Amino acid sequence: MSAPPAPPRLLLPHAPALTVSLRGAVLLDTDGEFHHLPLAAASRRARDECPMLCHATAVAARLGIEPFACLDLLELFAFVRPARFCLPTVKGLAESLGLARPADAEDEAELLIRAARTLLQEVGERTLADTAARASDTRSAAWAMARAGWGWGTSVLAALGVTGDAGRGSGLRVWERLPEWSEHAPEPPSGSIAVDPIEARQRLDRLLGSDSEQRPAQADYASAAAAAFQPREQAGEPRLVLAEAGTGTGKTLGYIAPASVWAEKNGAPVWISTYTRNLQRQLDNELDRLYPDPGTKARKVVVRKGRENYLCLLNLEEQVMRNRPQEAVASGLMARWALATRDGDMVGGDFPAWLGDILGRARTLGLADRRGECIFSACPHYSRCYIERAVRKARRADIVIANHALVMIQAAMGGLDDGATPTRYVFDEGHHVFDAADGAFSAHLSGLEGIEVRRWLLGAEEGSGKSRARGLKRRAEDLLGLAAEAPNALDAALAAAHALPATGWQNRLQDGAPVNAAERFLALVRQQVYARTQGADSPYSLETECRPPIDGLLEAAAELAHALGKLGAPLQILARVLGQCLDDDAAELDTNIRSRIEGLTRSIERRALLPIAGWKAMLEELIEGRSPTADGVDRYVDWFSVERIDGRDFDVGMHRHWIDPTLPFAKTVAEPAHGLLITSATLRDGESDMGWLAAERRSGAIHLPSPPVRAAMASPFDYPNQTRVLVVSDVRKDDLNQVAAAYRELFLAAGGGGLGLFTAISRLKAVHKRIAEPLDEAGLPLYAQHIDALDTATLVDIFRAEEESCLLGTDAVRDGVDVPGRSLRLIVFDRVPWPRPDILHKHRRNAFGGKAYDDMIARLRLKQAFGRLVRRAGDHGVFVLLDPMMPSRLHGAFPPGVAIRKVGLAEAVAETRAFLGLGLQPE
Repeated sequence: MSAPPAPPRLLLPHAPALTVSLRGAVLLDTDGEFHHLPLAAASRRARDECPMLCHATAVAARLGIEPFACLDLLELFAFVRPARFCLPTVKGLAESLGLARPADAEDEAELLIRAARTLLQEVGERTLADTAARASDTRSAAWAMARAGWGWGTSVLAALGVTGDAGRGSGLRVWERLPEWSEHAPEPPSGSIAVDPIEARQRLDRLLGSDSEQRPAQADYASAAAAAFQPREQAGEPRLVLAEAGTGTGKTLGYIAPASVWAEKNGAPVWISTYTRNLQRQLDNELDRLYPDPGTKARKVVVRKGRENYLCLLNLEEQVMRNRPQEAVASGLMARWALATRDGDMVGGDFPAWLGDILGRARTLGLADRRGECIFSACPHYSRCYIERAVRKARRADIVIANHALVMIQAAMGGLDDGATPTRYVFDEGHHVFDAADGAFSAHLSGLEGIEVRRWLLGAEEGSGKSRARGLKRRAEDLLGLAAEAPNALDAALAAAHALPATGWQNRLQDGAPVNAAERFLALVRQQVYARTQGADSPYSLETECRPPIDGLLEAAAELAHALGKLGAPLQILARVLGQCLDDDAAELDTNIRSRIEGLTRSIERRALLPIAGWKAMLEELIEGRSPTADGVDRYVDWFSVERIDGRDFDVGMHRHWIDPTLPFAKTVAEPAHGLLITSATLRDGESDMGWLAAERRSGAIHLPSPPVRAAMASPFDYPNQTRVLVVSDVRKDDLNQVAAAYRELFLAAGGGGLGLFTAISRLKAVHKRIAEPLDEAGLPLYAQHIDALDTATLVDIFRAEEESCLLGTDAVRDGVDVPGRSLRLIVFDRVPWPRPDILHKHRRNAFGGKAYDDMIARLRLKQAFGRLVRRAGDHGVFVLLDPMMPSRLHGAFPPGVAIRKVGLAEAVAETRAFLGLGLQPE
């Protein structure tokens, strides 16, 4: 029995505190003296003195050096407050800990020490108040991390009162202490009781509360949405509602109202699907209104994502049991999070994204089941698995919050994890249905896709480094005795898998030394791309048409198609004979074995047979020289590509996309459903019938036998008085010095709160390089996607929290930002966001109306970007486009009554300063 802990004591590390800006650094030494240092001097001292700081990766990047030994306050925060939100900045730490916000760099350096003291006091006090079991977990996790050399280890152990080996224990073996989920009887089929529009309005009133402001458009929206929750009359003819709700309408609660009524009346979940993680979080928060009791909400609401988003406990166990000192800190913090997390969701849930940045993605996010290697009920942690728990909770929930990709893949597969698909859907961010379907229903025969299938089949091979990959043999070995043909089929499949790309394939392709059928085909694809593409020496990705093929390519395609046939045939046998056991041995199989067989056969189908069949079909049509058509109409586009990052090849392959991906969406998702609501603030391209036709084409409604219900609610905002739209006429968009100067002056005029949007990453980086220091000198922090060592969601969170900051980003920022208030008061777009003129777009342009299709896409992108500017009644802001070639036919992207004015840069700067400085001033 271990000795009782000693009294806790505060022992701060004897280390300086360091903060770094773009122009220099401030170091507060251990004697309490401040040093203002240039970056070069700060780099030297940082490497020598192991300072306290916030976000080591970002600090190292600003210093221009490799990560170094330091005391990162974010690591301490993650230990003391696992699964709790904190912006990864000094100001973010201050706000999370309730400390005074720092006014300057010296304040920030001092705050690091105060934050360390606060966190160490908190962990000591909290552990004293915890149960014995939780306190023991905390002490033993700290002990294991300290023993491996964690910089905060001595201080944390002192705060916990741990001396010597008193903290030794099993604190990292958290899988032993997680609660088990339990099985329930199968859920009965859903009912078909309608939701009356009056019921939807009444539920909305309850959600809003008696003292909320009345928004008639919101109530009208809820009534219209109720039409998606009527019983259908014919199989294959769902009740479809297309509803455009202008920003500020309150569409989230508007559709939650009828959805929740339907779920309660019919005993089945409604799946609400979003495109962005940000909206998933927002939805989850909004549902607190419906279920204010956390226990009730935990039963009624489930956030559902693909398996690759959740922590795999077997992966965590393998990392912990390796007992490598360099992994101990990550293992300890992951163990702390695993005990505190709501649902094990590592992507957009309560896992702090910055933890992956500072600890390494392989030791954090890499612990998810990203390669489909799950061994299901053979896993010792199966009964505690986060994924299996979420699957079971979703069956009994009222509301399931999912994402477009998961919903579409689930429908295409006939159910991902349990063979079940919902009957009622809400697709929020419905303007992205086309793009999501494009990704979900495409096929890619590439080096990276091929090596993933090979790893799934063969597991870790010699020369594959530190891979934890578990092959099909390990997942299936104790099931093989259930069917006589299974062992031979597995052996044949594993032998045939060696035709797929192997580790090091990229180097062999460049060296002209492929070693198997897939690599020989890919080498010739790469040769054709480089031979046919203009600008092959550029740093960007390259592509070319498949026809006419270069010499030898069709022979290589035939060889690969034959090899894929040899791989697919035994896998089909294995899946069939194992599945047959479910019938033949039904009386003898226990629940776990049945579950494993079902899971394994679904995985074989999804992870191997489906991609192999798609690849084989693509190759055969290439060989035969026929177009991928249906009913005499081209349905697909095929092309070859070399994907590049900064001029370096990282993937080579053949691609197939639907020209109209809403066709498979309509067939696999919409037709089997009983009701769907597809909604967005930017669903239509204009307000006429042609605008609705665009919405029906982009949502797949035109492929259904019955016309949709159309509903449109205008935004309540006074856009003509709350906004300005300026097109700058005297900045050359091809001169990045001029473009950067425009961004700089506009951001300065707005005093921060500026969002800079770009159509190309290279232009973003060039502008950032030119304006970061001038903005920093003016006290306006500049953050940038693709530059800062932070994920996009975290960058947006920081931008939202800091009114004086500015943010540069591309598409993901344009579509995913929800920043009400003064934090976003200026949007600057570098040029008209025309669609990229690639091979896929060329075919879609021909199919969907030529130049009119280009205009529609540009208008919808501008409309979506402008919609970020005003999120609530008191907001006002300026939208600036730095493109003098903006045609007047795109003006329909902006709300009626908003004047689009062409001005010079000087006038745009002056108007921005006046409008945002004086506030809302009607002309």
